Amino acid sequence: MTLNKHHCCSTFIFLLLILLSQFYSESCPSAAEIIKQQVIKLYNKHGNTAVSWVRNLFHDCMVKSCDASLLLRRVKGMESEQESDRSFGMRNFKYINTIKEAVEKECPMTVSCADIVSLSARDGIVMLGGPRIEMRSGRKDSKQSYPTEVQNTIPNHNDTIDLVLARFQSIGIDTPGTVALLGAHSVGRVHCVNLVHRLYPTVDPTLDPEHAEYLKRRCPTPDPDPKAVLYSRNDLETPMILDNMYYKNLLKHKGLLMVDQQLTSHPLTSPLVEKMAADNGYFHDQFAKAVLLLSENNPLNEDQGEIRKDCRYVNLV
Repeated sequence: MTLNKHHCCSTFIFLLLILLSQFYSESCPSAAEIIKQQVIKLYNKHGNTAVSWVRNLFHDCMVKSCDASLLLRRVKGMESEQESDRSFGMRNFKYINTIKEAVEKECPMTVSCADIVSLSARDGIVMLGGPRIEMRSGRKDSKQSYPTEVQNTIPNHNDTIDLVLARFQSIGIDTPGTVALLGAHSVGRVHCVNLVHRLYPTVDPTLDPEHAEYLKRRCPTPDPDPKAVLYSRNDLETPMILDNMYYKNLLKHKGLLMVDQQLTSHPLTSPLVEKMAADNGYFHDQFAKAVLLLSENNPLNEDQGEIRKDCRYVNLV
Protein backbone atom coordinates (compact mmCIF):
# COMPACT_ATOMS: atom_id res chain seq x y z
CA MET A 1 0.00 0.00 0.00
CA THR A 2 2.89 2.35 0.82
CA LEU A 3 4.31 1.83 -2.66
CA ASN A 4 0.98 2.72 -4.24
CA LYS A 5 0.74 5.92 -2.21
CA HIS A 6 4.30 6.80 -3.11
CA HIS A 7 3.58 6.19 -6.79
CA CYS A 8 0.44 8.37 -6.67
CA CYS A 9 2.30 11.20 -4.94
CA SER A 10 5.19 10.98 -7.40
CA THR A 11 2.78 11.09 -10.32
CA PHE A 12 0.99 14.12 -8.86
CA ILE A 13 4.28 15.98 -8.29
CA PHE A 14 5.37 15.10 -11.83
CA LEU A 15 2.14 16.57 -13.19
CA LEU A 16 2.61 19.75 -11.20
CA LEU A 17 6.10 20.16 -12.62
CA ILE A 18 4.84 19.85 -16.20
CA LEU A 19 1.25 21.10 -16.22
CA LEU A 20 0.35 24.47 -14.71
CA SER A 21 -2.85 26.50 -14.47
CA GLN A 22 -1.19 29.61 -15.90
CA PHE A 23 1.43 27.92 -18.05
CA TYR A 24 1.22 30.52 -20.85
CA SER A 25 0.79 33.58 -18.58
CA GLU A 26 4.07 35.06 -19.79
CA SER A 27 4.85 33.30 -23.08
CA CYS A 28 1.34 33.62 -24.60
CA PRO A 29 -1.17 35.17 -22.18
CA SER A 30 -3.93 35.25 -24.81
CA ALA A 31 -3.59 31.55 -25.77
CA ALA A 32 -6.65 30.26 -23.91
CA GLU A 33 -8.83 33.11 -25.15
CA ILE A 34 -7.72 32.65 -28.77
CA ILE A 35 -8.54 28.94 -28.58
CA LYS A 36 -11.91 29.68 -26.97
CA GLN A 37 -12.88 32.24 -29.61
CA GLN A 38 -11.90 29.88 -32.41
CA VAL A 39 -13.96 27.08 -30.84
CA ILE A 40 -16.97 29.40 -30.63
CA LYS A 41 -16.48 30.59 -34.21
CA LEU A 42 -16.20 27.04 -35.53
CA TYR A 43 -19.19 25.91 -33.46
CA ASN A 44 -21.34 28.69 -34.87
CA LYS A 45 -20.34 27.66 -38.39
CA HIS A 46 -20.12 23.88 -37.93
CA GLY A 47 -21.89 22.84 -34.73
CA ASN A 48 -20.56 19.28 -34.91
CA THR A 49 -17.00 20.49 -34.31
CA ALA A 50 -17.73 20.68 -30.57
CA VAL A 51 -18.48 16.95 -30.54
CA SER A 52 -15.26 16.31 -32.47
CA TRP A 53 -13.18 18.17 -29.88
CA VAL A 54 -14.54 15.96 -27.09
CA ARG A 55 -13.86 12.79 -29.08
CA ASN A 56 -10.37 14.01 -29.98
CA LEU A 57 -9.50 14.31 -26.30
CA PHE A 58 -10.63 10.76 -25.61
CA HIS A 59 -8.84 9.23 -28.60
CA ASP A 60 -5.64 11.19 -28.06
CA CYS A 61 -5.26 10.89 -24.30
CA MET A 62 -6.12 7.19 -24.02
CA VAL A 63 -3.23 6.29 -26.33
CA LYS A 64 0.08 6.63 -24.45
CA SER A 65 -0.31 10.30 -23.52
CA CYS A 66 -2.17 13.55 -24.16
CA ASP A 67 0.38 14.43 -26.81
CA ALA A 68 -1.51 15.11 -30.06
CA SER A 69 -0.18 11.90 -31.59
CA LEU A 70 -3.73 11.44 -32.94
CA LEU A 71 -3.29 14.45 -35.23
CA LEU A 72 -0.24 13.14 -37.08
CA ARG A 73 -0.82 12.25 -40.72
CA ARG A 74 0.70 9.28 -42.49
CA VAL A 75 4.19 10.04 -43.81
CA LYS A 76 6.98 7.83 -45.04
CA GLY A 77 8.01 5.57 -42.20
CA MET A 78 5.08 6.46 -39.94
CA GLU A 79 1.42 5.43 -40.01
CA SER A 80 -1.40 7.52 -38.60
CA GLU A 81 -3.64 6.69 -35.65
CA GLN A 82 -6.47 8.20 -37.69
CA GLU A 83 -6.39 5.16 -39.98
CA SER A 84 -7.34 2.72 -37.22
CA ASP A 85 -10.86 1.29 -37.31
CA ARG A 86 -11.24 2.67 -33.78
CA SER A 87 -11.02 6.13 -35.35
CA PHE A 88 -13.91 5.37 -37.71
CA GLY A 89 -16.19 8.37 -38.15
CA MET A 90 -13.80 10.92 -36.66
CA ARG A 91 -13.66 14.18 -38.55
CA ASN A 92 -12.89 17.89 -38.42
CA PHE A 93 -9.17 17.34 -37.86
CA LYS A 94 -8.48 20.15 -40.33
CA TYR A 95 -10.10 22.65 -38.01
CA ILE A 96 -7.59 21.89 -35.27
CA ASN A 97 -5.04 23.40 -37.62
CA THR A 98 -7.37 26.38 -38.05
CA ILE A 99 -7.11 26.94 -34.29
CA LYS A 100 -3.37 26.31 -34.36
CA GLU A 101 -2.86 28.89 -37.13
CA ALA A 102 -4.72 31.52 -35.11
CA VAL A 103 -2.52 30.82 -32.08
CA GLU A 104 0.65 30.81 -34.19
CA LYS A 105 -0.09 34.32 -35.48
CA GLU A 106 -0.05 35.61 -31.92
CA CYS A 107 2.59 33.33 -30.37
CA PRO A 108 4.76 31.41 -32.86
CA MET A 109 6.05 27.99 -31.76
CA THR A 110 4.77 28.44 -28.21
CA VAL A 111 1.46 26.59 -27.75
CA SER A 112 1.44 22.83 -28.30
CA CYS A 113 -1.10 21.00 -30.41
CA ALA A 114 -1.64 18.76 -27.37
CA ASP A 115 -2.80 21.76 -25.34
CA ILE A 116 -5.05 22.81 -28.21
CA VAL A 117 -6.64 19.34 -28.19
CA SER A 118 -7.31 19.60 -24.46
CA LEU A 119 -8.41 23.24 -24.32
CA SER A 120 -10.64 22.95 -27.39
CA ALA A 121 -12.34 19.97 -25.71
CA ARG A 122 -12.80 22.03 -22.56
CA ASP A 123 -14.45 24.85 -24.54
CA GLY A 124 -16.40 22.42 -26.74
CA ILE A 125 -17.92 20.82 -23.64
CA VAL A 126 -19.19 24.24 -22.55
CA MET A 127 -20.66 24.89 -26.01
CA LEU A 128 -22.55 21.60 -25.64
CA GLY A 129 -24.05 22.66 -22.33
CA GLY A 130 -21.61 20.68 -20.22
CA PRO A 131 -19.55 21.78 -17.20
CA ARG A 132 -16.67 24.24 -17.28
CA ILE A 133 -13.48 22.32 -16.50
CA GLU A 134 -10.35 24.13 -15.36
CA MET A 135 -7.49 22.45 -17.19
CA ARG A 136 -3.79 22.94 -16.76
CA SER A 137 -1.47 23.44 -19.72
CA GLY A 138 2.11 22.70 -20.65
CA ARG A 139 1.72 19.50 -22.65
CA LYS A 140 4.28 18.72 -25.33
CA ASP A 141 3.59 17.16 -28.73
CA SER A 142 4.63 13.63 -29.56
CA LYS A 143 7.29 13.06 -32.20
CA GLN A 144 5.62 9.82 -33.31
CA SER A 145 2.23 8.16 -33.67
CA TYR A 146 1.13 4.91 -32.04
CA PRO A 147 -1.25 3.14 -34.44
CA THR A 148 -0.59 -0.31 -32.98
CA GLU A 149 -1.43 0.96 -29.49
CA VAL A 150 -4.86 2.22 -30.51
CA GLN A 151 -6.42 -1.26 -30.58
CA ASN A 152 -5.06 -2.01 -27.11
CA THR A 153 -6.24 1.19 -25.44
CA ILE A 154 -9.38 2.56 -27.14
CA PRO A 155 -12.44 0.51 -26.11
CA ASN A 156 -14.54 -0.83 -28.96
CA HIS A 157 -18.31 -0.36 -29.26
CA ASN A 158 -19.00 -4.03 -28.51
CA ASP A 159 -16.43 -4.60 -25.75
CA THR A 160 -17.56 -5.92 -22.37
CA ILE A 161 -18.07 -3.43 -19.57
CA ASP A 162 -15.39 -5.20 -17.52
CA LEU A 163 -12.86 -4.54 -20.26
CA VAL A 164 -13.96 -0.90 -20.62
CA LEU A 165 -13.69 -0.36 -16.86
CA ALA A 166 -10.22 -1.91 -16.85
CA ARG A 167 -9.03 0.31 -19.72
CA PHE A 168 -10.08 3.48 -17.93
CA GLN A 169 -8.85 2.26 -14.55
CA SER A 170 -5.40 1.82 -16.10
CA ILE A 171 -5.15 5.61 -16.39
CA GLY A 172 -6.69 6.34 -13.00
CA ILE A 173 -10.37 6.81 -13.87
CA ASP A 174 -12.75 5.01 -11.50
CA THR A 175 -16.11 3.38 -12.25
CA PRO A 176 -18.27 6.53 -11.76
CA GLY A 177 -15.84 8.41 -14.00
CA THR A 178 -16.04 5.75 -16.70
CA VAL A 179 -19.83 5.71 -16.66
CA ALA A 180 -19.79 9.52 -16.86
CA LEU A 181 -17.34 9.56 -19.79
CA LEU A 182 -19.60 7.19 -21.72
CA GLY A 183 -22.23 9.88 -21.19
CA ALA A 184 -20.45 11.80 -23.94
CA HIS A 185 -22.60 9.57 -26.15
CA SER A 186 -25.37 11.98 -25.21
CA VAL A 187 -24.19 14.05 -28.18
CA GLY A 188 -23.16 13.13 -31.70
CA ARG A 189 -24.20 10.17 -33.78
CA VAL A 190 -23.51 6.51 -34.48
CA HIS A 191 -22.91 5.20 -37.99
CA CYS A 192 -25.07 2.31 -39.10
CA VAL A 193 -21.96 0.12 -39.45
CA ASN A 194 -21.79 0.03 -35.65
CA LEU A 195 -25.54 -0.50 -35.21
CA VAL A 196 -26.72 -3.15 -37.64
CA HIS A 197 -25.52 -6.13 -35.62
CA ARG A 198 -28.23 -5.21 -33.09
CA LEU A 199 -30.90 -5.05 -35.80
CA TYR A 200 -30.14 -7.88 -38.24
CA PRO A 201 -30.86 -10.73 -38.75
CA THR A 202 -32.97 -10.36 -35.59
CA VAL A 203 -33.43 -7.44 -33.22
CA ASP A 204 -31.38 -7.51 -30.02
CA PRO A 205 -33.89 -8.36 -27.24
CA THR A 206 -32.36 -5.69 -24.98
CA LEU A 207 -33.36 -3.01 -27.51
CA ASP A 208 -36.77 -1.31 -27.26
CA PRO A 209 -38.86 -2.72 -30.18
CA GLU A 210 -40.26 0.65 -31.27
CA HIS A 211 -36.82 2.23 -31.20
CA ALA A 212 -35.50 -0.73 -33.16
CA GLU A 213 -38.05 -0.01 -35.89
CA TYR A 214 -36.90 3.60 -36.01
CA LEU A 215 -33.27 2.46 -36.26
CA LYS A 216 -34.16 0.09 -39.10
CA ARG A 217 -35.54 3.04 -41.02
CA ARG A 218 -32.26 4.85 -40.44
CA CYS A 219 -30.26 1.73 -41.27
CA PRO A 220 -32.34 -0.23 -43.79
CA THR A 221 -29.69 -2.79 -44.76
CA PRO A 222 -27.51 -5.20 -42.74
CA ASP A 223 -24.43 -4.26 -44.75
CA PRO A 224 -24.32 -0.44 -44.93
CA ASP A 225 -21.67 1.36 -46.94
CA PRO A 226 -19.09 2.70 -44.45
CA LYS A 227 -18.58 5.74 -46.67
CA ALA A 228 -22.27 6.60 -46.85
CA VAL A 229 -23.88 9.09 -44.47
CA LEU A 230 -26.04 6.54 -42.68
CA TYR A 231 -26.44 7.13 -38.97
CA SER A 232 -28.69 7.71 -35.99
CA ARG A 233 -28.21 10.38 -33.40
CA ASN A 234 -27.43 9.08 -29.93
CA ASP A 235 -30.15 11.17 -28.36
CA LEU A 236 -33.23 12.21 -30.33
CA GLU A 237 -34.54 14.67 -27.72
CA THR A 238 -31.47 16.79 -26.89
CA PRO A 239 -29.00 15.66 -29.58
CA MET A 240 -26.49 18.51 -29.12
CA ILE A 241 -26.68 18.94 -25.35
CA LEU A 242 -24.31 17.07 -23.05
CA ASP A 243 -26.87 16.02 -20.46
CA ASN A 244 -28.18 12.99 -18.61
CA MET A 245 -30.74 12.14 -21.30
CA TYR A 246 -28.25 9.43 -22.34
CA TYR A 247 -28.87 7.58 -19.06
CA LYS A 248 -32.63 8.08 -19.25
CA ASN A 249 -32.54 6.54 -22.71
CA LEU A 250 -30.54 3.57 -21.42
CA LEU A 251 -33.20 2.89 -18.80
CA LYS A 252 -35.74 2.87 -21.64
CA HIS A 253 -33.58 0.36 -23.57
CA LYS A 254 -32.70 2.91 -26.22
CA GLY A 255 -28.92 2.70 -26.03
CA LEU A 256 -27.44 2.49 -29.51
CA LEU A 257 -24.19 0.63 -28.87
CA MET A 258 -23.76 -2.65 -27.03
CA VAL A 259 -21.31 -1.00 -24.64
CA ASP A 260 -23.97 1.59 -23.79
CA GLN A 261 -26.78 -0.82 -23.05
CA GLN A 262 -24.52 -3.11 -21.01
CA LEU A 263 -24.19 -0.33 -18.43
CA THR A 264 -27.73 -1.09 -17.24
CA SER A 265 -27.08 -4.78 -16.57
CA HIS A 266 -23.65 -4.75 -14.91
CA PRO A 267 -23.81 -4.72 -11.08
CA LEU A 268 -21.10 -2.05 -10.79
CA THR A 269 -22.53 0.34 -13.34
CA SER A 270 -26.30 -0.15 -13.15
CA PRO A 271 -26.76 1.89 -9.92
CA LEU A 272 -24.66 4.69 -11.43
CA VAL A 273 -26.83 4.80 -14.54
CA GLU A 274 -29.88 5.27 -12.33
CA LYS A 275 -28.14 7.92 -10.23
CA MET A 276 -26.98 9.91 -13.26
CA ALA A 277 -30.38 9.58 -14.94
CA ALA A 278 -31.94 11.13 -11.84
CA ASP A 279 -29.33 13.84 -11.24
CA ASN A 280 -27.78 15.83 -14.11
CA GLY A 281 -25.58 17.71 -11.64
CA TYR A 282 -24.04 14.46 -10.39
CA PHE A 283 -23.38 13.40 -13.99
CA HIS A 284 -21.68 16.72 -14.76
CA ASP A 285 -19.56 16.54 -11.60
CA GLN A 286 -18.32 13.04 -12.36
CA PHE A 287 -17.83 13.89 -16.03
CA ALA A 288 -15.71 16.94 -15.17
CA LYS A 289 -13.50 14.94 -12.79
CA ALA A 290 -12.99 12.18 -15.34
CA VAL A 291 -12.22 14.56 -18.22
CA LEU A 292 -9.64 16.34 -16.08
CA LEU A 293 -7.92 13.06 -15.26
CA LEU A 294 -8.06 12.03 -18.90
CA SER A 295 -6.56 15.35 -20.03
CA GLU A 296 -3.58 14.91 -17.71
CA ASN A 297 -2.68 11.38 -18.67
CA ASN A 298 1.09 10.89 -18.84
CA PRO A 299 2.22 14.32 -20.11
CA LEU A 300 5.54 14.43 -21.97
CA ASN A 301 8.45 16.40 -20.60
CA GLU A 302 10.63 18.83 -22.56
CA ASP A 303 13.03 16.13 -23.76
CA GLN A 304 10.31 13.69 -24.83
CA GLY A 305 8.19 16.07 -26.88
CA GLU A 306 8.17 19.26 -28.92
CA ILE A 307 5.93 22.15 -29.98
CA ARG A 308 4.78 21.34 -33.50
CA LYS A 309 4.44 24.18 -35.96
CA ASP A 310 1.87 22.19 -37.96
CA CYS A 311 -0.26 19.78 -35.94
CA ARG A 312 -0.28 17.28 -38.80
CA TYR A 313 3.49 16.70 -38.94
CA VAL A 314 6.47 16.49 -36.62
CA ASN A 315 8.94 19.33 -36.95
CA LEU A 316 11.77 18.92 -39.41
CA VAL A 317 15.11 18.71 -37.64
